[in-house]
Order: sequence, then structure tokens, then C-alpha cells
Amino acid sequence: MNKLIHTWKRISLVENQIILPNNKTIEHTTIVHPGAAVILPITNSGDIVLVRQFRPSLRKWLLELPAGTLEENETTTECAMRELKEETGFTASNLVAIGQVTPMAGFCDEIQHLFVATELTHSSELNCDDDEVIEVVTMSLDEIEQCVIEDKITDAKTIACISKAKLLGYL
Repeated sequence: MNKLIHTWKRISLVENQIILPNNKTIEHTTIVHPGAAVILPITNSGDIVLVRQFRPSLRKWLLELPAGTLEENETTTECAMRELKEETGFTASNLVAIGQVTPMAGFCDEIQHLFVATELTHSSELNCDDDEVIEVVTMSLDEIEQCVIEDKITDAKTIACISKAKLLGYL
């Protein structure tokens, strides 16, 4: 039994009856999300392009990597390229998928697909959604790591993507 409680954009709140591995049946409410792409853009000089974005849910600005929700019939790679251009004005000649993270598995089925973008070219002005207020910021890896230590960067997808890219040798 699925009960749709609410929808917004491409995201839904759904209540389900679920049978757990121990055969217990429970009512569980899930945020159903189409997935997202998170992009780590690295300039030719080795700096990282981030966005400073106002997040209405938190009512504050966050420093984070560009990212966005998959559109209908869009691949994760297409989403990554689109979001990179919309949120930063850059395009990438080289885009590499480096894995995925599950940011809120307790109540949301979203999967965030991680990418490293290199060979960047600034191609256009920002093309943000109506609810996005974004400023582009470029920082060194050392500056970013210091911001993480000082809680100036708290965005989980940003910390996860940078950490994974570093572990894989991209940084």
C-alpha cells in the first residue's frame, strides 16, 4: 500500500507498508527523490569551483559543490553537465564518474552521483532556477579543508565528494 502524502517539483512524500528482513511489517514514510549529480570542478590551476548558495530550508548561506536533481529522462552525466553550466557558467571537456553517496538513507531514497570535472571553460552566465541564489567561489583544496575543519563548509555532499576524489587521487 502506497499513500502519496505530498509532492513538490520531482520529489514526493510517500507512506508505505514495508516488510523488514525480520518479517515485521511497519508503516514507513519515505521522501522519494529522482537522484542528483554532484560535481567537483577543478580548474587548470588546481583550484576548486564551489557555489555559495542561500538555502531557504536553513535560512542561511552554504558553501558547497554545484549539484542538482535529475530531470525526467536525463542521465546522471547529462545532469552533471547541465548543473555545472547552470550554477557556475563552466563547461567541462572531461567528466569522470567517481561513485555515489546515499545522504539520508533513514528517510529518503535519494542517490547522489559524484563527478570530477576538469578541462573547464567559462562559457556562460549563471542560469539558476527561480528559487536559487548563487555566487561562484574558487578555492584551493587547502582552503576548503580548513573551511571543513572550522565548520564553514558543513554540506555533506561536498565533504563526501571531495573526500572520495582525494582518496581516488584526483586531488
